[in-house]
Amino acid sequence: MENKFLVHNETTRQKMLEEIGLSSTEELFKSLDAGIRLREDLDLPDPINEIEMKQKLLNLSNSNQSTSKNAYFMGGGCYNKFSPACVSYLTQRSEFLTAYTPYQPEISQGSLQSIYEYQTMICNITGMDLSNAGVYDGAVACSEAMLMACRIKKTSKILIASTINPDYLKVIKSYANANNIEIDLIPLNSTQLNLKALEEFEEGGYAGILVQYPNYFGDIEDMETISQNAKRLNALLITCSDPSALAVLKPPKAFDADIAVGDIQSLGLPMSFGGPHAGYMSTKETYMRQLPGRIVGLTFDKEGKRAYTLTQQAREQHIRREKATSNICSNQALMCLSATIYLSLLGFSGILELEENSIQKAQLLAKKISEIKDFKILNKNYLNEFVVKFPASISVDEFLKQAEYKNIFAGISLEKDFPNMKNCLLVALTELNTLDEIYKYINILKELN
Repeated sequence: MENKFLVHNETTRQKMLEEIGLSSTEELFKSLDAGIRLREDLDLPDPINEIEMKQKLLNLSNSNQSTSKNAYFMGGGCYNKFSPACVSYLTQRSEFLTAYTPYQPEISQGSLQSIYEYQTMICNITGMDLSNAGVYDGAVACSEAMLMACRIKKTSKILIASTINPDYLKVIKSYANANNIEIDLIPLNSTQLNLKALEEFEEGGYAGILVQYPNYFGDIEDMETISQNAKRLNALLITCSDPSALAVLKPPKAFDADIAVGDIQSLGLPMSFGGPHAGYMSTKETYMRQLPGRIVGLTFDKEGKRAYTLTQQAREQHIRREKATSNICSNQALMCLSATIYLSLLGFSGILELEENSIQKAQLLAKKISEIKDFKILNKNYLNEFVVKFPASISVDEFLKQAEYKNIFAGISLEKDFPNMKNCLLVALTELNTLDEIYKYINILKELN
């Protein structure tokens, strides 16, 4: 019996050409310039069967490096964090995994409630009045916060701390370029913001000051002073924070932040080769109508029962071009659901316990590194992430190679993004790092010294 589900053969190709009035495949593509046409066959291996293909792909996948086989001391915005097994189990249920956009509340109460709970938790973490349903990642959250500040202040200038994640800054600059926004960078002083340089900026139409807290180097900025300068400049204060860190730090509200944003990857989301992530955005009630993206609200139906619906903006607002608050017409609902389940399971005490565990391990590793001759920890005040200054006689890149050879991803070299930080390494620890890994790390450093 003829198999109707195989690829086209010469007979079916000819029938298709006849249907559209052509005599050959060559005639079909005659409109393409000869210079871009491939004239020889692709250099492909001979066909193999499904069994052989499966084994080949398995062998390829085994060449990937993973945290199950390697110790992981990298951070910079993506962290190897513990996530209870039921987080991935629940998010893979079909009603969550394949849910359609919840524009019709009468059939989307489950999705809408989960987003509402997520928004509530973000407000609890940041201390802000309200949150949106999430955006694509921390970089987009920062960029949207910049646009939001410019709309509120009706100006097109922004101050950004040089201690922000360099990947975030690249995205911010792309947004700024497309919207004719001028960016002034506040210089850094080692691993912290240069507060004296900040105080020299004069009021000149700045919409806001964007600061990462803790910053990219793991240092905890002096937010009180930064907040005072924001008021002096009549600018909004925008904070970008890892939500896990806010379990032990004062929330953005304590510094009278106007907009609080960040990435929720540390809340139970796997690293997964760099994504997907999700970004959170929260703000004061005063700026509610300038908050981009979806916002889910709680109401009551005619029978007095709790009900959830998208609020504050119509669906069509996202396609109104320059009149729209944002082009964020979707959200990372599945990632936000993961964070919501994670937070529900661990609660504040669980998050605090894990963060304190990470901090203790980071303090231990930093102490041991500082005891090695000519090695220096640059941070003044940090949690689970810090910068190591290597002696001139030892190359950071050489250390990273040696460590990787011994199944350790030892950190991120900073020189590429921060030329002034030559031979410096960004190191991060989480609750998943073990004491054996820490001492193995130290031994490799000692061997190089």
